[in-house]
Amino acid sequence: MKLWDKGLSIDKKIEQFTVGNDREIDIHIAKYDVLASRAHAKMLQKIEILTSEELIKLEEGLDVMENQIENNSFVIEEQFEDVHSKIEFELTKSYGDIGKKIHTARSRNDQVLVALQLFYKENLKLVFGKTETLFNTLLDLAETHKNSLLPGYTHLQVAMPSSFGLWFSAYAEVLIDDVYLLQAAIKTVDQNPLGSAAGYGSSFPIDRDFTTNELGFSTMKYNVVAAQMSRGKSERTIASALGSLCNTLSRFAMDICLYNGQNFGFITFPDELTTGSSIMPHKKNPDVFELLRGKCNKIQALHSEMLLITNNLPSGYHRDFQLLKENMINAFEDVKDVLDIFNYAIQKVVVKDIDLNDDKYKFLFTVDNMNTLVEQGLSFREAYQIIGKQVQEGTYKPDTSKVHTHVGSIGNLSLGKIKAKFPK
Repeated sequence: MKLWDKGLSIDKKIEQFTVGNDREIDIHIAKYDVLASRAHAKMLQKIEILTSEELIKLEEGLDVMENQIENNSFVIEEQFEDVHSKIEFELTKSYGDIGKKIHTARSRNDQVLVALQLFYKENLKLVFGKTETLFNTLLDLAETHKNSLLPGYTHLQVAMPSSFGLWFSAYAEVLIDDVYLLQAAIKTVDQNPLGSAAGYGSSFPIDRDFTTNELGFSTMKYNVVAAQMSRGKSERTIASALGSLCNTLSRFAMDICLYNGQNFGFITFPDELTTGSSIMPHKKNPDVFELLRGKCNKIQALHSEMLLITNNLPSGYHRDFQLLKENMINAFEDVKDVLDIFNYAIQKVVVKDIDLNDDKYKFLFTVDNMNTLVEQGLSFREAYQIIGKQVQEGTYKPDTSKVHTHVGSIGNLSLGKIKAKFPK
């Protein structure tokens, strides 16, 4: 069944190409198409296109399908082009001509658009919540390890003393910036497009304020052409927000992979979180974080894909938009999975003691030693030159007497203030 079927046949090869794998993808938005269809039916009854009795029957049929979706028994068979045709078919099969009325005053264009907007809105909020969970986990780790020394690096060379508290809370605070973008994406999709039909509205006296309130949107896209133009723009906005979040997580995963290696040796993980080598019996590989890094980098590429598919399309609907759904939906599933696994695995990190007698950390304390000279009355420039000369001549001997004071001061972070910054 096709919503646009006029009794004409279509070449099977063309049909297969144009439908693609919409049936499989549309399972993810079936719930939201049911919600939108229910709101639309109520609106049709309000403007007296449907009777109260007809509405009761349609709601009954939609309730049945909603339950099927919830218990995973809802199936879009091969004869259906997409979820929209499946839902209308089931209503017509159960209630005859009443089911055929459900499509009055709407197009498949605004039907899929509103279902996607609802899907995006709900899943963005889920990603927001999982990000907050990871944020709180990192702040807890920062508090636990605020006095644990972590050698700081610049240019991949030993630089200055730092702390694990600083490291954990740094990634926590950067997540706040990502959440700002998630909030912007939520606001972008929180606009009801239902009633825009094929992009040029409807001559029926529809009540778009009613469906906006019924579906829980904070506002609507008032201009019906603008509503259709949001297809693609919403995806680009969301992909940018998810990409920013994944940029933070991929960098964090890279740090973990480095710090877990023997050349750094700052952290380790329990055996059950690592994998081995088929040839080297000593290996404990951080595969989980390598996969997290790879998945995050893949998601960062999504924005370029969304941009290239939609970049030069004129106003109005174009079938190119069909190509946006699959990878957008998959990206949400991947991001939610990444956040869950990251939060689970990072809680099991084992922070190791750093051997400050290791020769590679000999120059870790030059800045602290220089600051000591400044405190004794020398100018900064003079102290800098004295320590620099000692390093060059090989006479520098590190004074580590103030190291723990330094680490304690930078580790004693304003964690409460960082926590208070997280948007609600």
